[in-house]
Amino acid sequence: MKFVIDKFVPYVAEVLAPYGEVVEIDGRSFPKELLNDADGLIVRTRTRCNKELLGGAERLKFVGTATIGYDHIDRPYLASRGIAFTSAAGCNSRAVLQWVTAALAHLAKKESWTPKERTLGVVGVGHVGSLVVEYARSWGFEVLCSDPPREQAEGLGRADGFVPLAELLSRCDIVTLHTPLTRTGEWPTFHLANLNFLAQMRDGATLLNASRGEVTDTNALLANAHRLTLCIDTWEGEPDNINPTLLEVAEIATPHIAGYSAQGKANASAIVIDALAETLGLKELKGWYPSDVRPSAPRSITWEDTCAQIGAHCDLVSESKRMKERPEEFEHRRNTYPLREEFF
Repeated sequence: MKFVIDKFVPYVAEVLAPYGEVVEIDGRSFPKELLNDADGLIVRTRTRCNKELLGGAERLKFVGTATIGYDHIDRPYLASRGIAFTSAAGCNSRAVLQWVTAALAHLAKKESWTPKERTLGVVGVGHVGSLVVEYARSWGFEVLCSDPPREQAEGLGRADGFVPLAELLSRCDIVTLHTPLTRTGEWPTFHLANLNFLAQMRDGATLLNASRGEVTDTNALLANAHRLTLCIDTWEGEPDNINPTLLEVAEIATPHIAGYSAQGKANASAIVIDALAETLGLKELKGWYPSDVRPSAPRSITWEDTCAQIGAHCDLVSESKRMKERPEEFEHRRNTYPLREEFF
């Protein structure tokens, strides 16, 4: 067998080596001919898996992305070819939760507020958003939710904390985005945070984005930067075409590393290896998990304890300073970021 993998997906190369040829690639640019005799492909968000890339890969049976998002994957094309696909949904939810928490703790200290004095809006209540809701409510935030697909599918409403998006935007002091990136369908999220969206937010409110860069409209953010506080981990145009003015005015500016914890990376690799093993009949690899990583240990934690500890685990101020000083190192920093330990 032959496996082609992004060189920045940890553990996978050594795990698969006993079962065939492993070719490690730069996920942003590699000759597609490498895939012509490949059985499995494992990527990250930088590799667009579509007909253009995979058209000659006649042996390919499996594509996995070690990420929670899959907007870079042409799933209908894979399905038309009978190529199995998996994403690592939920793999780094707690890591992103802790990035959001670090941003909230920073703002609370800088602006001198407590959770009971703030209303938090969560747009997109999936794996990450649900955790943000759970912990924020336990800390004393009033929390409002908006997730039209979930609301419709599950019959959720005001009694469950879900309100129309316009109401959420007008009532919340802080809005955090946790949607997938979609361009079609009833509720597309491409440029969801546009001029109309931001105009409905109250003056002095804060917007956090750790979902996908294109969920926000850069020009709209710039037009409202004088009246909103911006905390950004995912950027439109990343990694090479980030707007320098937006980078400068953002209160928190990190290089798409919200989900970069040791546990999140281990979970992602374990999920894609498990799915690959199922597809290719490598039964010995089912249930694999790296022995050198301590699995996540979810627990409740007080706001006071969180604020006292979060800086040692997720230092967004230092990371923002580094990124603003050397924006050209965005991709290098993302690829070499020292993985954080999840602590709750």
